[in-house]
This record gives sequence, structure tokens and C-alpha cells, in this order.
Amino acid sequence: MTMTASWYLRRLSRMGPREVAGRVADAVRRRRWRSARPDCPSVTGARFTAVLPAGTIAAVPPDAAKRLIAEADRLMYGHAEYFGVVRDDLADPDWWYDPKTGRRAPWGYAFNLPYRNEDAVGDIKQIWELSRHQYLTVLAAAYAITGDERYAERVAAHLRSWWAANPPLRGVHWISGIELGIRLLSWVWIRRLLDGWPGVAGLFEGNPVALNQIWHHQRWLAAFPSRGSSANNHVIAEAAGQFAAACAFGWFPSSARWRAGALRSLERHLRGNTFDSGLNRELATEYHGLVLELGLAAVAEADAARVPVPASIRLVLLRMTDALAAVVDSHLRPPRQGDADDGHGLVVDGAGTDRWASLLATGDAVFGRLAWWPEVTGTDVRTPLLAALIRPYPDIAAAPVVLRPPSRPGHFADAGLTILRGPGEIWCRCDGGPHGFLSIAAHAHADALSVEVRHDGVDVLADPGTFCYHGQPKWRQYFRSTLGHNTLQVDGGDQSVSGGPFLWTRHARSRVLTADTSDTSNTSDTSDAGTARWCAEHDGYQRSMHRRRVELTSAKRELRVVDEVRGPRRDVRLAFHLGPAIAADLVGNRAVLTWIRDGEGRSAVLDLPGQLSWRAHRGESDPPLGWYSAGFGRKEPATTLVGTGFADGTALSGEFTTVLRFRG
Repeated sequence: MTMTASWYLRRLSRMGPREVAGRVADAVRRRRWRSARPDCPSVTGARFTAVLPAGTIAAVPPDAAKRLIAEADRLMYGHAEYFGVVRDDLADPDWWYDPKTGRRAPWGYAFNLPYRNEDAVGDIKQIWELSRHQYLTVLAAAYAITGDERYAERVAAHLRSWWAANPPLRGVHWISGIELGIRLLSWVWIRRLLDGWPGVAGLFEGNPVALNQIWHHQRWLAAFPSRGSSANNHVIAEAAGQFAAACAFGWFPSSARWRAGALRSLERHLRGNTFDSGLNRELATEYHGLVLELGLAAVAEADAARVPVPASIRLVLLRMTDALAAVVDSHLRPPRQGDADDGHGLVVDGAGTDRWASLLATGDAVFGRLAWWPEVTGTDVRTPLLAALIRPYPDIAAAPVVLRPPSRPGHFADAGLTILRGPGEIWCRCDGGPHGFLSIAAHAHADALSVEVRHDGVDVLADPGTFCYHGQPKWRQYFRSTLGHNTLQVDGGDQSVSGGPFLWTRHARSRVLTADTSDTSNTSDTSDAGTARWCAEHDGYQRSMHRRRVELTSAKRELRVVDEVRGPRRDVRLAFHLGPAIAADLVGNRAVLTWIRDGEGRSAVLDLPGQLSWRAHRGESDPPLGWYSAGFGRKEPATTLVGTGFADGTALSGEFTTVLRFRG
């Protein structure tokens, strides 16, 4: 999707004077760099010392190692899948090719390339993903575990190929700082995991081409950090990658300066990107995971290099880990909130490894689990590797200033996120938080007051997900729209106003009025005490106020949702998106929901507001409605129930009650 002049004007309007000045300076620097490419300073006697401690690889659980090796073998045969697109060309990849559109990115000075224009470049995420080199960290890990040199030789061949095809500042892989940062982190781990291979020194510290690439990546990141309204997860990736490289590859005259600058940036932006409660300020769960992975990897490099790290960094990571433990459901799945693009900070595991269980396992190893944390039964490769490098800091985890939660929190006031829990593994997320982070709220969805309900880990009332970023504007618009979430739409518009991709020009303001999140999952109390309650409202519809009340009553296994519209008569649509496993039989305003879990049939009854006219939608494309995206680039039909009618805040027609009752 090509950005228009009006989009750039709207984007400019969301910047402050300091950010504008910084971007002007960046533009001048980019113009100057076009014709002035300095050479990497000469390096002599470089050695890599940030190796894994003895015995680390032996600590990798056998089943995790088995999954990793199976994944590595698929990669060796050239097979992989990125964002729903299967590739069979990874034995000898074309670094500029997009397999989704069949297009190949043009050659040229990086900052002149129209990377957002899919017609000219292809799907940029398909092109960029391979060049994060995280599949090479998998191959390197397979070498470390097996000692099979085929894996190491393939890694070396692909790195040499990439370095030859992508000289500094030429081509699409030199456009975005997050790509450079993650790529540097991958290179650090590739060097570490290949340490026992005889050819590794000749691939890295003894290779002028590698040294030139590493130096130019760090020079780029030092010159063009994400600024102001763009300082979200991107700046964390930039700082983490820069810091990791400056620690592990500290061979250059500027290494100490780069390391210090990256550490300052990392400390500042980790704090800035994280609520005091530990949740990520973007309110997009996958970016919480990405930032946590990047932060842990950066601390690992600091400890491996004996570089002191401010206690505030460890405290943020500790709080992020405790917050993650608090919000996951009974199957360790966190909320599906905001944008999600399957981005990872460090990949050394095979398919089937649970990302969230892995992060909690690492948190346990590094900080120690609390008594209320959920049990983690799965295994992974990454945890023993990170835990071997990160030195234990029991004083951080136990310090009074940390104030770790003595019991599982259900309400995060600063983030406006509330989890209600009931019997039979009923889990309900209620959204009453800020629209998003910073002035553009880039990864936010127009989902104020939406709910997300699961039963024993199965999506019943689902958040449909993200699906895409570039190239398919109607799908991008749908998946982040108000109608694309379990909430109320008024007069056919969104609660917040979009100014284009990754830009919101007006943000709905929400506030939580009630949050009684007592965990009722183990109570048989039939009194009022057995009910968890939440109530919030938002002002996104300007002339009207939307207020929603949610009550979860344990004894009845019942979730009651009451929507109230205060203001003049308005047309409304109330949407409930069902998970892809849910079959629905809608008759009038009652839907019988059925699904299978672990071979057993489950069911629930959804009584919908009788004032509205209800229809079931599934897999519609013009306009989009009735879809679920399990991951970036993938979507599948799912049933969406939509009630249409009107609301009059001066009459009974301004209040709508929905009741979900679980059977059995």
C-alpha cells in the first residue's frame, strides 16, 4: 500500500517539534550517506569470548532438542513457512524475492526504495522475514546439539551469500532499523552456537566482509534510531541488537560508545514502553512477548560480557514476566489483543514449542516463579541457553521495592486490562484501557470495551486477530475495526479514527468504573459473592457514551454482558465473533454453540438482545466479515453474529443484554 501525501501530512501532525527536527536531520544524513560510504576500520586480533558455559548444551531437554533437529532438517531440505506462505527454496534463497506475489524487490539506494508499495517491491514482510536470519540460529543450534557440520556449513554458505547480495545501504534490507537490530542479535547467537566448528572464526572475526557488515549495521543503528511517535517495539529491537553486537563483537573503535548509547536507549525505552503493572504499553500482546524476548537477550549479552546493567532493566523484565503469568489462560495462552505479526526476538526452537511457556520457563529460571504462577509443563531450548548466560540476581527479585504480587492479579488499572475467571476454566478479558501507545497508536485496534472469552483454552468469543499490515487495505481495515471486535459499533463508524496504516488521528478514551476480579473458579457459592464484575465506558462516539457491564457468575457458569448507549438515537451494530472451533445454530436471538475439546463435546447457549435483528456471517469478503486469523498472513472463516437496530439513550432501547451460559 502506497502512502499518499495526505497520509504524510496526517503523520506529521502527530509529531512534536523535537521529533520533526530529528527527522529532518535524519533526512539530511541519508542524503549525505548516499555518496559517502566509509570503510570499516581495520580490525586485528579480534576474538569472540562470549561463549556458552560448559555443560549448557547438555542441559537442553531431549524432547526440545528433538523438535529443534526436526525443524533444522526441514530447513536443510529448503522447506519453511512464513506468514501462511510455504517456501521450498531455502536451500539457496533469493534474498529479495517475495514468494507471495512473485515479485522481486528492486536494487538501489536503500532509502529511495518504496518498500510500502507492494506493486513495486512485493510484500515487504515476506522479504524481510528470511533476512532476520532466525532460521539460521535454528541451524546453528542444531549444530551445537549434534555436532553435525552440515548445519554449520549451510549457515556459513547463507551468511556469505547474504553479505555478498546486500552490501551496506543497498537494497530493502537496509531500510528498517528493527530488521538490522534483530539480524545483529541473530548473528551474535550464530557465532556463539557455532563456536565448536573449526570454520567459525574465519566466518566472523577473521572475515573482512563480516566485519564490514557488522560495523555498518551498528553505524546505521547509531545514526537512525526510531524517534518520538515511532519509539515503540522498534526502538527496543534496535537498542537490543546494537547492544548485543557491541558486547559480543566489541572489536571496533566505536564499540564502547555504541554499547553505552544502546544501553541508555534500552533502559529508557524499556521503561517507557512498559506500564508499572508490567504490561506493554502498546496493548498488543505479541509485542509484549517480543519486547520481553529482546530484553532478556540483551541482559544475557551484558552478563556474558560482564557489562553492568541498570537494575531498572531487570525490574522491568521481572514485572513483564509476572504480568504475563497473570494474564494467561489455563493453557498458557495470553490475550489476543492489538496487532500481531509473529515477530520473535530470538529463535532457537523447533515447531511446536510454546512461545509463552518458554518465556515463563525463562522467567522462572532467571527470577524465580511465584506460588500463584501457572505450571509450565513444556520444554524449550532457549531457556537453558539464556539461563546459562544470565547471572542470578535473587536480590532483584526479592527487593522490597519490587513488590511482586502476592496473588494473581486480575485487574491492571494502568493498562485497563481485566481478567475474569470462573469454573470450568472460564477466562474472560475485558478491555477498558488506552487506545494505544504514543500519538499514532500504531499497533492499536478500535476495540474499546471488547471482551474475549475462552473455555478450557478454546476461543468462544474470539478476538479475530490481525492477518495483514501492507498491501491489502480492506483486510487491514477490517481486522482492526470496531466491527471486527466483540463490542458495539455506532452509526457504522469506528470508535477511534484511522489516519491510515499504523496511524490513528483520534483516540477513544476509556475508563474502568468497576473491576471486582475475585477468582471464582473454585467456588460453589451461590450468593452475590460468587460473581466477578467489570464496568467501563468510552467516549469514542462523541455525542454518545458507550458503557458496558460484564458479570461472571460461577454458580450459574454464566457471563452477562450489558451494553448501554447514552445519548440521542443512533444506529448500532453489536458483534460477537466466535472462535473457529465453534459451530453456531442461530434461531431468532438465541444461538446454541457447540465444539469439541479433547474428544469431548462441549456446548453453551448465547442469548442475544431481543431488540436487535440478528444474522450469522461467515467467510464474507465484500465487505469482510466472519474471519479469524490465527497468525500473520493466515485467515480462516469463522462465524460472526451481528445484531442491528437502534439505540435511544432516553428509552429502554438504549440498553442491550447478552447472556452466555456454559453447559455441563
